[in-house]
Amino acid sequence: MRNLLRRLAFVAGLIALVLLTGTVGYTLIDHYPPFDAFYMTLITVSTVGYAEIHPLSHAGRVFNSFVIFFGVITMFFAIGAMTQSIIELELGEYFGKRRNRRMIDRLENHFIICGYGRVGRNAAHELMRSGVPFVIVDRDEDRAEGAMQSGMLAACADATRDETLRGVGVERARGLISALATDADNLFVILSAKNLNPKLFVATRAAEEDAEDKLRRAGADALFAPYTMTGYRLAQAVLRPHVFQFFDVATKGMGMDVDVEQVRVPESSQFVSRSIGQTRLRSELGVIVLGIRKVDGAMLFNPAAETVIHGGDYLIVMGEPSNLRALENIVTNGSHT
Repeated sequence: MRNLLRRLAFVAGLIALVLLTGTVGYTLIDHYPPFDAFYMTLITVSTVGYAEIHPLSHAGRVFNSFVIFFGVITMFFAIGAMTQSIIELELGEYFGKRRNRRMIDRLENHFIICGYGRVGRNAAHELMRSGVPFVIVDRDEDRAEGAMQSGMLAACADATRDETLRGVGVERARGLISALATDADNLFVILSAKNLNPKLFVATRAAEEDAEDKLRRAGADALFAPYTMTGYRLAQAVLRPHVFQFFDVATKGMGMDVDVEQVRVPESSQFVSRSIGQTRLRSELGVIVLGIRKVDGAMLFNPAAETVIHGGDYLIVMGEPSNLRALENIVTNGSHT
């Protein structure tokens, strides 16, 4: 797009230069009034074929010959450039959509974001920052196009339809975020997605309090009520400002290069049957274990150093992104990168 704009600006500048040169030349050589000089230049370079507005002198006709030669070349060049630009746009859009479709078809263990409004856009940016594969679904063409221009995979379609969810690989997906405008649309998406992939982890939002229970019964694994959460956080901000600031740092990395991550411990990991103290995560990697989500679903907060890690547990850890990646590599592969 940048090259196209640069090309169009160059063509426009070239045409303007020819018109300016012709106008100034006719004015100085044969004393044409400025508008007549401009009009004479315009009909000359456009090859309209009108007669001379005012009789030209010998010098004027010599100048006019150069205007015809360079002006016609400029116009042909401009027409060619415009035609090439239109063809490139059409082909680029066509091949861009085909490439986008092929990349979506190859997605595995990915996330699906339904809706690219303010909530969906922020969710997409967080997933992009985390470096995980995802695809956006929005029925608004401008939003879907905007997502693709931002370097994301997107499909312009109705997320409430089963064929749309199949088209973005819901059977192969790891999770889905439903951020559509209404609770009814989110409900449809959750019912369809859970029916197509019962193991899918689904997160959504509820605009109305009455819809929360329905969304949970439909299969939402995580549900956020913006007004309830905002009210709670506002109260926490004034009651416990330092605690509030800590959680903002921990969850958003505000002013610090810190993330909170979950790391699954596979059965084959060297961490299995070892205590947290024996792993020496804090001393060697600078990673803090905030909690452990056990296989049975129980959550242990601030586990003691003697707490034993089992296969299938999830470690909830906080630290610098590079240290968290190193920890994940050690847990999974047994060695540093």
